[in-house]
Amino acid sequence: MPRQWNWAVTVGVLPLICGSIISASDFAAHANEVAQDSAAKPTEAPAGFDTPTLAQKAGSKSSSNGIAEPAGDSFALDQQIYETVHDVSTGLGPVYNARSCAECHQNPVSGGASQFTELRIGHRDISGNFVNPTIPINDGAASIGGRSIVNDRAVVPEAQEHIPASEDVRTLRATLNTLGDGFVEAIDDNTLRAIAARQPLLSGGRIQGEAIEVPVLEAPGQTRIGRFGWKDQQSTVLSFAGDAYLNEMGVTNRLRPKDVTSVGKSTHDPEDVPDSLGLADIDHFAQFIRGTKVPPRDEKLAATSVAKAGERLFASIGCGTCHVSSITTARPGTIINGGMYTVPVALGNKIIHPYSDFLLHDVDTGDGIVQAGPQDTADKLRTAALWGLRMRPRYMHDLKSLTLQNAIDRHGGEAEHVTHRFRELSREEKQQLFSFLESL
Repeated sequence: MPRQWNWAVTVGVLPLICGSIISASDFAAHANEVAQDSAAKPTEAPAGFDTPTLAQKAGSKSSSNGIAEPAGDSFALDQQIYETVHDVSTGLGPVYNARSCAECHQNPVSGGASQFTELRIGHRDISGNFVNPTIPINDGAASIGGRSIVNDRAVVPEAQEHIPASEDVRTLRATLNTLGDGFVEAIDDNTLRAIAARQPLLSGGRIQGEAIEVPVLEAPGQTRIGRFGWKDQQSTVLSFAGDAYLNEMGVTNRLRPKDVTSVGKSTHDPEDVPDSLGLADIDHFAQFIRGTKVPPRDEKLAATSVAKAGERLFASIGCGTCHVSSITTARPGTIINGGMYTVPVALGNKIIHPYSDFLLHDVDTGDGIVQAGPQDTADKLRTAALWGLRMRPRYMHDLKSLTLQNAIDRHGGEAEHVTHRFRELSREEKQQLFSFLESL
């Protein structure tokens, strides 16, 4: 802890600093500098699974990270809207995957990851470049194109999507955790660039994360480094909310104002309109996500000698090059998101432990899909954030790995040398590493 100066000292009784007697005015100036430096030191982000999903009085037992709410709003209301179940009358569909945000993001609480997956498809042209599919619906009388996602559900049979045989690039994508994503949004772009620049030095040139600039939907013409989604296709929480509202629930909004098809549609665009507070659903979604705490560790397990040994192994074999253990967010007052958002006190200058660099890498598990980035990102995926890992029964982007051993063994490409080091560990050392991972 920083030293606390005794302001009751009388004039003429001056402290000795670095072996020299100083004047009262110099002492006061020095004390002020110490106070400023202390205030500038980053602090740990609050952690906790503190957004329980309740059938009655949603959000009533939840607590936020302390973020300030818009006038008239509350964290409980934000969570309630995040959990609201939609139907056709409120804009659901015509094609969709879920009826609420919490339907996909809910383990162990609202905002967490889940077992849900979404389907992405496409094909390659004669030059080998990825191309989004065109999917016929309504017996071929209409089609949906321009996006790689295929929705599993539809409000009418005529709108149901099916995979054309021509689309031979196919993958499943796991739902990602959104708890603590407000802190991820508050990471300065230059911090991510610095992590990417350092990786070749740490890995003998084997690892190089790719940071891609993607549009900020709420600031037309502006871009920012992507950090949300398996392809880093979104750079802000609000952009993510607007995009997901359309693509996962089929609800149009000011950022995504047009449905992908009119087949089965009975409402007018945009379907998400401001409430009496002047906030649309996507604003409440963003406020809820920004207000969540980061996923907590199992502190009891983390304190064991076995898990501590595993943590040292995690670093020594090179896992931490991509799964970065500690990142500090931008200072409060920093303007981000194309000028549309200012980092608040609750999110700024905070230390987080995501165990991710939020960059794209090729570790031989790529899905072949290109979204916001260039063609070279087809076989790259965002480094999975490992916070909250103990709440996942299956692993990797496609949830095909059922054990930690298998998930690690699947890492090739840029991570091949790290996987090789893992395989050389003794059985006891591997168990230590697993214990550490199970504490996250």
